[in-house]
Amino acid sequence: MKKNNLIFFIAFLILISYDCKSQKISKREVRKMELIKDPLTPSKAAFYSAVLPGLGQVYTKNIWKVPLVYAAIGSAVYSYSFNKTEYTKYRNIYKRRISGYFDDEYSELIPQNEKILQGMEFHQRNRDLSFIFIIGTYLLNILEANVSAHLMQFNVNSDLSFKPRIEYEPLNSSTAIGFVLKLKI
Repeated sequence: MKKNNLIFFIAFLILISYDCKSQKISKREVRKMELIKDPLTPSKAAFYSAVLPGLGQVYTKNIWKVPLVYAAIGSAVYSYSFNKTEYTKYRNIYKRRISGYFDDEYSELIPQNEKILQGMEFHQRNRDLSFIFIIGTYLLNILEANVSAHLMQFNVNSDLSFKPRIEYEPLNSSTAIGFVLKLKI
């Protein structure tokens, strides 16, 4: 009887283990786990973003941020280019008017030289601000890739909650506004 029970138990275990399926881990999940464990991931992401804007976001698998990076840098480059051509145009017109030639395209619209000078200064200031914006978005791209790679290495649980609420205070006969922050460790 004991022998039959043992055979039955072993057969039962074999049948159960045969029906079990192993969990398949995709290559993408394996790659993400490698990135999380690698301590050089933030510096690599920052380096890649410095070489080519958006490449650090691709490296950290935040591909949805790449169009935002290129839209920000592209709009700044367009603004710089536009203001540079307008500044050059106003500067050339001003130089011609100082030389005594009044046959430019703005001779009827802007008869005073001071207005041409104001337009030139306006476009020069906007050109310089656009250049600062280009540098700023480029540096922000590098910083975002670095911070995003750092945050991949932290465990973010759903045990963190924030609940604003309004309560009635029976002792004071007034309402109180409060915030509750719950951490489950």
